[in-house]
Amino acid sequence: MNRRREARSAPIHNRIAALRGERRMTRAQLAELVEVNPQTVGALERGDHYPRLDIALRICEAFSLRVEDVFSRTEFDPPPRMHRPVL
Repeated sequence: MNRRREARSAPIHNRIAALRGERRMTRAQLAELVEVNPQTVGALERGDHYPRLDIALRICEAFSLRVEDVFSRTEFDPPPRMHRPVL
């Protein structure tokens, strides 16, 4: 497979859902900041669609993060599990 074709078929992973959760932000809140509808945010989180560059940049701006902190060609490590103290 040539490199150009390989790059197009490589998935783009994202941390949108995890970042929203860390910030206790709803899909609707992120959608408003990014100027898309909440269904679009859900589709991006699930990987059903890849964002256009302008939308990807607005998502990064909403989280105050660099593109590579939100999107990657390789999978992100899962977030550490939060342990609740046993009572």
